[in-house]
Amino acid sequence: MERLALVQRSFSKALLINCLDPAWREHLLGRASQVDIVEPEGMMEIEPGSYDLCVSIGALATANDLPRELLAIRFALRDDALAVGAFPGGDTLPALRSAMRAADETMGAATPHVHPRVEPAALAQLLADAGFVMPVVDVDRVDVSYRSLPALVRDLRAMGATNILSARSRNPLTRTAAAAAANQFLSQGENGRVTERFELLHFAAWTPRE
Repeated sequence: MERLALVQRSFSKALLINCLDPAWREHLLGRASQVDIVEPEGMMEIEPGSYDLCVSIGALATANDLPRELLAIRFALRDDALAVGAFPGGDTLPALRSAMRAADETMGAATPHVHPRVEPAALAQLLADAGFVMPVVDVDRVDVSYRSLPALVRDLRAMGATNILSARSRNPLTRTAAAAAANQFLSQGENGRVTERFELLHFAAWTPRE
């Protein structure tokens, strides 16, 4: 909403992808006459050129095919329309990833634990490849400190942000592997707390004008 406040334009129809809070629709009604909500899997059913604003909140973090998802947003928008959004990427959860590598070494096999992340420069290029112009990407870095790895995992569960990868292992960690992960996590801290980082990629881009 802070980024939209910088845009000196009113919108007629807005598309809200992945509405995490019902209040979001009310917020956007202050900027657009109509706001439609759609889940990411429903994007391909939208009539091309239906909207002049798209707001995507977190939905692109777990996209199976990020270029395809950006193309779907592009097709849903009219000429000279705005797409804005945010999702975690970049160097998100470095301490957790290091801890999981230690667990994998103990288990003797690597398995996916964290969804692949896109870098800011790569996102700007993907937006351009999808047909957007004037793409802008900036990073909001949020540091959170934890006393233990289970405390971080509890937060991720509460956010619905645990591992959903189809290739993840269904076998629980052994006690030895869990201990190795916990020790590696704590080794990255100071004074009994580990600072974990979330990098939120904020983007804005326009569709071309004739």
